[in-house]
Amino acid sequence: MRNITFWSFILSTPFWLTACSGVQILNNLAPRIGIERIADIDFQNKPHSLQLDIYRPTGNLKKDMPVVIFYWGGRWQEGDKSMYQFLGRELAKQGIITVIPNYRLWPQVGYKEFLSDSADALNWVHAQIENYFGDSNRIFVMGHSAGAYNAVMLALNTPFNPNPQRTLAGAIGISGPYDFLPFADDEQDLKQIFAPAKQYADSQPINWVDGKNAPLLLIHSLDDDIVYAKNSQNLAHKIEEHGGQAELLLTKNLSHAMSIGVVSNLLAWKAPTTERIIDFIAKQNQQN
Repeated sequence: MRNITFWSFILSTPFWLTACSGVQILNNLAPRIGIERIADIDFQNKPHSLQLDIYRPTGNLKKDMPVVIFYWGGRWQEGDKSMYQFLGRELAKQGIITVIPNYRLWPQVGYKEFLSDSADALNWVHAQIENYFGDSNRIFVMGHSAGAYNAVMLALNTPFNPNPQRTLAGAIGISGPYDFLPFADDEQDLKQIFAPAKQYADSQPINWVDGKNAPLLLIHSLDDDIVYAKNSQNLAHKIEEHGGQAELLLTKNLSHAMSIGVVSNLLAWKAPTTERIIDFIAKQNQQN
């Protein structure tokens, strides 16, 4: 009876809450033995200096481990790197150094600034990750929801990361918004985040597709009613039309929040997300 109650609580608790929430439980129960968290490293020499956390295996550290930079979601308005310890620890357990940075949010800044912050984190990783046993030639960006938008905008040939095939081994987007115009009447916040209106088209990842993207893995639940799966389907289709590399994994019976929760070791049985991420990274490593 206790196990049933425990799992019922886990599966019914919203992941976007911070106090006594599902995500806190996942963090508390994430693997710790053999994993090190190096917290609150400054990666910007600016007045608003932002920080990142690094998760890596301990023990006999091997040089040149693959690296994932994870950008978290929250409608570009809320969230923090500390909420995703479960993801950092799970990937580190698989031998992947995981970097989770913060980035500025609206209403402090708009989309160009949170993308430039995300690019600054990528640049820091390129310059510094070898000091933490990571391979600067095997860097992947990854994100969920709004964070997937950030990651994919760095993986496409945009002004925020020109020539991504040179800087990235690949990118992974989970339940991301990539083709979300026009804005609905009740999306006034998004209209402001991506303002001015005359530049809305430039804010859409799908409009930057030119076939020169880093290899992409796009994961989306067909039952996501927050960010619809058509975002990933449309982007993957257009990339393929332009001769770029894009893989699409469509899952079922996962809410928007649960689509990232399943990366946890406690919930991995609900979808093959973690397995597919690890396979994608391994495949790109072999090709590079």
